[in-house]
Amino acid sequence: MRSSISPWKLISFLLLLALLAGVLSACSATAGPPGVAGPQGPAGPPGPIGAQGEIGAQGPRGPQGNAGLDAMPATFIGSDSCGKCHEDLAATYAETGHAHIMSAVVDGKAPEFPFTEVKNPPDGKTWDDILYVIGGYGWKAIFVDKEGYVITGDAAQYNLENKSLRTGDDFVAYHAGESNMPHDCASCHTTGYVPEGNQDGLPGNVGMWAESGVGCEACHGAGSNHANNPYQVSMTIQRDSQTCQQCHAAGTTEPIPTVNGFIPNHGPSMDSEVLLPFMGKKAVMDCVDCHNPHETTIHAKGQGIGGQCQSCHFAEAEFQKIDNRKHANCVDCHMPKIIEIATSDPAKFTADSRTHLMAINPLVVPQLNSKGEFATAYLTLQSSCMGCHSEAGRAPALPDAALIDVATGYHDRDQAGAANDIDVESFEEGSSADADATATEAITDTRAITATEAITATDAVSDTAEED
Repeated sequence: MRSSISPWKLISFLLLLALLAGVLSACSATAGPPGVAGPQGPAGPPGPIGAQGEIGAQGPRGPQGNAGLDAMPATFIGSDSCGKCHEDLAATYAETGHAHIMSAVVDGKAPEFPFTEVKNPPDGKTWDDILYVIGGYGWKAIFVDKEGYVITGDAAQYNLENKSLRTGDDFVAYHAGESNMPHDCASCHTTGYVPEGNQDGLPGNVGMWAESGVGCEACHGAGSNHANNPYQVSMTIQRDSQTCQQCHAAGTTEPIPTVNGFIPNHGPSMDSEVLLPFMGKKAVMDCVDCHNPHETTIHAKGQGIGGQCQSCHFAEAEFQKIDNRKHANCVDCHMPKIIEIATSDPAKFTADSRTHLMAINPLVVPQLNSKGEFATAYLTLQSSCMGCHSEAGRAPALPDAALIDVATGYHDRDQAGAANDIDVESFEEGSSADADATATEAITDTRAITATEAITATDAVSDTAEED
């Protein structure tokens, strides 16, 4: 029996053949032009981090940047560092006493001073035994041993030659009988001092410091920040006298005990500077009004101060009772040497350092009270006149009455030249003695008295003399 194919299956088969033929025909045809690119799709997730590569070679060093400021406090750099820029000031300051107030002994060699010389240490010592020399610039030298103790004994202090008094150039006693005297004066003799610890670990040294001697930074402050950036960091310039008076103390109104009739530079121990008498009207002035702290005073020619007295006291310089000959300089009368640093001569009423008291009471002769104390706020004629006008002085000795007569109104305009030809014999010694006794009573009180009180008390001198 013959099978039959359904017409529908035959039609489907033919259609499939036609479709296949179309596909084959399309594949064999030429490709058309590309279509327009579609929009960017979103970024895929990051891939995993690769392994660390090897470190490359060091690159070349970049240029030096500008120095900056740090937050650390300034440190002391020493006067030599300051002198690298401030050459002129450093040169003149190196000739001052401040720069040489305490000198280290290096390699067993004596310290060098600009105007003086300390040839040898005390007997029994060599320079290898000495750590520091205190002073040596103007008056005396004291020595510190290698353990930091001040050397004491019957011949432990060297006094420099004093040509004016014709004394010195010899060793004298210094705290004889004492031993292991601590070196406790460095607060005024060094730079950058702190009271804690012991310099160089030595038991005698009290405190620690950055530089021996009073260097630039003792007054101007630590200089490292200024040295690093001088245009942005300025140094302290302190003109106030209180800065100087931290060591050069002044202003007491209490009676001051004297030695040999003079005010001692130091008290019973090295750490007690004696206060100088009340400064009077000069207390309103600053030390630098007269003194240039960068230049020497005692070794300078002339008065050794920046401003001359007559710059302010021009009338006093013009009008004087003695004006036909050279009589005395301003400082001879107003700043007599009544402070003893190293030596003195009581017969000449003269020690070796000037006072800054300046005011003179011409009605009082003796300077000390009955207890031998300096107890006045002014100078008297003993201090101002008798350094010259005495038996041992370089001028004729005058009776007290003559001194009082000449000194009273010495700078008055109408008295100019009035004492050019003074007749000393016209002053009776009897009247002078009475006046002297009355004047002495004015300062026998143990407390300091004012000029007003003294003048009131000594008014009786003139009245008594007139009555006699």
